[in-house]
Amino acid sequence: MNIFINQMARELPAGATLADAIALLQARPPFAAAVNLQFVPNTRYAQQLLQPDDRIDIIFPVTGG
Repeated sequence: MNIFINQMARELPAGATLADAIALLQARPPFAAAVNLQFVPNTRYAQQLLQPDDRIDIIFPVTGG
């Protein structure tokens, strides 16, 4: 199925979860994740099923002054 991660089209198998999408990016904590603009707690990544054309945002903190 086609999904979008940080506005880039990606392909994942049917039945994929948010955890699968994060693994595809090899994202390292700390980060936050949202599906279709809805925040998903990290304890739910493996249960959050994805649907075709879902839009996933992986947000990393920025430090500095």
